[in-house]
Amino acid sequence: MGEFPSTAAAVTPGWIEAQLARAGLLVDARITGLEWKAIGTGQVGDTARFTITYDRPTAAPATLAGKFASADPTSRGTAAAMMLYVKEVGFYRELAGMLAVRTPKVYAAEINAEGTDFVLLFEDLAPERGGNQLEGCGLADAEAAIRQAAALHSATIGHPKVLGADWLHGREGLLEQIGQLYHQAHAIFRERYDGQLAADALALCDELDKRVEHWLARQPEEPCLIHGDFRLDNMLFGVGCGAEPIAIVDWQTCAIGCAMTDVGYFMGCGIGSELRRPNEAALLALYAEEMARHGSPIAHDVMMRRYRIGALHGLFTAVFSAAFVVRTERGDANFLSMARGAAELALDHDSIGALDAMMENAQC
Repeated sequence: MGEFPSTAAAVTPGWIEAQLARAGLLVDARITGLEWKAIGTGQVGDTARFTITYDRPTAAPATLAGKFASADPTSRGTAAAMMLYVKEVGFYRELAGMLAVRTPKVYAAEINAEGTDFVLLFEDLAPERGGNQLEGCGLADAEAAIRQAAALHSATIGHPKVLGADWLHGREGLLEQIGQLYHQAHAIFRERYDGQLAADALALCDELDKRVEHWLARQPEEPCLIHGDFRLDNMLFGVGCGAEPIAIVDWQTCAIGCAMTDVGYFMGCGIGSELRRPNEAALLALYAEEMARHGSPIAHDVMMRRYRIGALHGLFTAVFSAAFVVRTERGDANFLSMARGAAELALDHDSIGALDAMMENAQC
């Protein structure tokens, strides 16, 4: 592995030329100007848009996006420990090309041996709008996301390339470490959001904290690739200036798991209760229809059992992330929004009861 730029400021015209030439896009053109600006709201990675000037007309892209390790030491350390950068680079190197899910085409995917520095250089999807966790979305956006979830899950259920990817399994002892850290995170989260989150939601956090080791140890009946952070902030709508409905980005939490973890997460902390409650049955029916269309039918009772448990993923993620990434005003609001929506879904469907039943019957 050669050297690569680990920040947007370190990217040079020569390095981009080399990536575009390898992709067969540069031909005889040369870069005469390169500018960049930060984009996105991610808390564990820094993203930038590069604007490129060439010395002649060319089919090479005028803009590209780049992603790098966070400049914040807290976020960077958490990401490295949780193998988040390793997972995202691994996803784009090995799995993105086999999926019907719309993701950006990648021209460079490099990471250092320690998993602390990386670079991704990919196409600028030029969305009409980026998903916004705090603003929510309409029903059409939710339907587009559900279709993408089904495309992801159906293509990877039991897939040997997915199940055989060592980097998706994590390092030995990681789950035990996460479990220990979660108890610390729960205490921090509870103190920070006491008075802002409803009492029954905080009580639900307490119940999950008591069972977190069982939550982490669960084994899916039909393992597949899951996104792991399937919510609006990681979705782009109207990509290619409106040519395509949606693209999914930020694959640093991808993992082997239960498909309904993504769906429960999206329906709870992703879209929130105001949109979910009147449309929940229709969106779940759409997911089942799409899974069947892709050749992976799922029985309604099985889907609902897994959905009830998957709803807890949003609560788990909000609690854990709030404690171990850099704290920002938007981040605080984001984690509160995630926890509120996820808790309301979990309470609506007695997700703790479903988790307890899973622990007794070893079904996930």
